[in-house]
Amino acid sequence: MPTEPTDNPLLQAWHTPYGLPPFDRLQPSHFAPAFEQAMARHLAEIEAIAASAQPPGFDNTVVALDRSGTLLRHLEQLFENLCDSHSLPELQAVQREMAPRLAAHESAVYLHEGLFARLDTLHERRHGLGLDEEDRRLLERLHLDFVRAGARLSREARTRHAQITERLAGLYTAFSQAVLADESTWQLELAAPHDLEGLPPFMLDATREAALQRGLGERRILTLSRSAIESFLTFSTRRDLRETAWRAWTSRGEGAPERDTRPLVAEILALRLELARLHGAQSYAEHALRDRMAGTPAAATALLERVWGPAKLKAAQEQSALLEEAGDLDTLQPWDWYHYAERVRRKRYAVDDAEVKPYFRLDRMIEAMFDCAGRLFGVCFVEREGVPLYHPDVRLWEVRDRGDDRLVGVFLGDNHARPHKGGGAWMGHYRDQARQGDERTLPVVVNNNNFAKAAPGQPTLLSFADVRTLFHEFGHGLHGLLSDVRHRRLSGTYVLQDFLELPSQLFEHWALEPQVLRRHALHAETGEPIPEALIERLQAAQLFNQGFETVQYVGPALIDLALHGRTSFDGFDLAAFEREQIERLGLPTAVGMRHRLPHFGHLFSGDGYAAGYYVYLWAEVLDADAYQAFVEAGDIFDREVAGRLQRYIYGAGASIEPGQAYRAFRGRDARVEAMLAKRGLLPA
Repeated sequence: MPTEPTDNPLLQAWHTPYGLPPFDRLQPSHFAPAFEQAMARHLAEIEAIAASAQPPGFDNTVVALDRSGTLLRHLEQLFENLCDSHSLPELQAVQREMAPRLAAHESAVYLHEGLFARLDTLHERRHGLGLDEEDRRLLERLHLDFVRAGARLSREARTRHAQITERLAGLYTAFSQAVLADESTWQLELAAPHDLEGLPPFMLDATREAALQRGLGERRILTLSRSAIESFLTFSTRRDLRETAWRAWTSRGEGAPERDTRPLVAEILALRLELARLHGAQSYAEHALRDRMAGTPAAATALLERVWGPAKLKAAQEQSALLEEAGDLDTLQPWDWYHYAERVRRKRYAVDDAEVKPYFRLDRMIEAMFDCAGRLFGVCFVEREGVPLYHPDVRLWEVRDRGDDRLVGVFLGDNHARPHKGGGAWMGHYRDQARQGDERTLPVVVNNNNFAKAAPGQPTLLSFADVRTLFHEFGHGLHGLLSDVRHRRLSGTYVLQDFLELPSQLFEHWALEPQVLRRHALHAETGEPIPEALIERLQAAQLFNQGFETVQYVGPALIDLALHGRTSFDGFDLAAFEREQIERLGLPTAVGMRHRLPHFGHLFSGDGYAAGYYVYLWAEVLDADAYQAFVEAGDIFDREVAGRLQRYIYGAGASIEPGQAYRAFRGRDARVEAMLAKRGLLPA
C-alpha cells in the first residue's frame, strides 16, 4: 500500500487489523481521487513492463503483469463490495461516474500493443520455456484474457471494442442501481390484523424489524427481500396480498418509468452482439461459451433440455396435488404455489416450515458450516470483535489451520437484509490469495445473504432453503479461503464459470446430513436437538416440489441461451421476446417466471453469467457426482476423499484445467445420473 502523505485514507498504508480497508474512516468522496492515482500507477507499471530493454521472459513479463495494479485491485474489490452490500446514494453517484472510466482503463491495459507483443511472443514459445503446469496456465490464461479483450483485433476494431466495453460498464451500473432502487423502495404495509393472517411468529418479528430498519417505528411491513417474500407467499392466507407481493417481486425493473430497465437491456444485448461479431462469432452465446467447460451453446442447451421435459411433467403432477389441496380454486396462480406446496408438504411429510425453522437458528447454522469445514479441511474459525467493519451486521472470523494454528485467511459474514443492500446472495473478495516463496497473501472473503432479521433479542430463524443458501455461499467462501496457488490470476474463484459453482453447490450436501443436524439443529427455545423423525421427514420431503424448483431454474436458463443466441436485435422487443419464449417452452403458468428479464441481475448487472445461467446445472452434474465419492467411501468426512477435494477443487483455483482437476479428484469424468436422481428426474 502507498505511504506518501495524503489525507485520503485509501491512499495511506492500511495499518488495520488483517490489512482490511479502513472502513471507519472512509467517505464516498475518497474513491474517485484514489482511483485516479491507482490507475495512473498501474499504467506506469504496464509501460515499464512493455518498455523493458530485457527480452520478454516469464518473470519480467508474465509474473510482473500478474503482480501489477495491486492498489487498483484492492480499491476495486473494496468499492464493488460496498456498492453491492452498503450502496448509499453518495456511493452510487461515484459508481456511475467511475464505472466507464474503470472500463476505459482496463481496455488501455488489455489493448496495450507493446505489452501484448511481449506476452504473445512468450505464448508462442510456451512449450519450450520449461514452465511447470501452474506457470504455463498463468501464461495461457493471461494471454487469453488479452485476446478476448480485443488485443488481436485491427486498430479500428480495438478502438470500437474499448468503446463498447466502456459503455457496457455504465449500462451494467445503471441496471443494477435501478433494480436495487425497486427493491429498496417498495414496501407493503400490513396495518390491519387480518393482513397478518397465517404468518408465524418469526415472520411477524421480521415484518416489525423491517419497519424499524426503514425508520417507520412500530409498524409492520413486507419488503422485497427474497427470504421475506418467499416466507410471505408460503404462510399468508391472504391471497390478494400474496398476489400483490408476487407481482411486485416479479415486476422489478419495469414497475416505475424512471427505473425501467428494458431500454438498458436492449442496448446491452445489441452491444454484446457487436462485441461478439468483432471476435468472429455469430452470437454472443457462441463467443461467451468459447471459454467455458460447455464449449458451445448447443452443449449447454442439450443438458438443460435433458431435464426440461421430465421437470415439466413432474411439475404438472405437483400442480394437480396442489389444486386438490386448494379445493375451491379453479386455477392455480404463481402466488398460490408456495402456499399450497407448504400445505401439501405438511400433509404428506408432516414437515411444517413453522415447525422446522426454530431448529435452524442462524448462529447455530453458522457453527454447523464451520464444523463441517473443519472436519473436512482441518480449519477452525475464531470470531474477533471490535474490528471496524462497514456495517454493524457484519461479523469477522479468523480462519486458522488446526494443525499449526497458522492464519489461513479472514472470513466476513454479512447475513441480513437491509435497505441499500442488493438482493439475493453472493460471495465477494476483499483480497485474493497468492504465494511467492514463503510469503503468502492472506485471502479476505465475504459472504452476503439476505435473511430477514429477527426483532432485537430474538434469534434469526432460517427456512431449510435459507440453510442451503448459507452453505452454498460458504462453499464459495471456502473456494477463496483454501486457495493455495502462486499466482493471483489463478487464485480461488477465478475459474471457468461452469466450474465456479461446483465448490458452492457441493458444500450444500452437508446441510441435510443427519449427523450434522443432530449436532447443530437445536430448538431455539428449548435447546432440544431436532427429532430423528423430523430429520427423516425432511429428507423424504427433498424430492417434493422438485419439478417446480427445476422448471423455475431451467426455464430462465433456456431463455438466457436463446436470448444471447440471437443474431440480430433490430427492432427488438424484450417483453414480446419473453412472452414468445414462455410459449415456446410451454412454461407452466402456475410456476411463473422467478427470474424475469427486466430484473435478471445474473445476466445484466455484469457479463459473468451472460449466456451462462445454465452453469448451475452443469456444475450440479459435477457436485452430485462428487458427493458420491464420500458416499462410496462410507464416511461423509472421509479424510482421503476430502484431501483430494481440497487439493484439486477447493485449493487449485485455475492452476489446473477444470476437466483435468475433476478427473484428478474423482478418477473419472462426472456422470449425469447422480444429478437426475438428486432432482427426482430419473425414469421410474
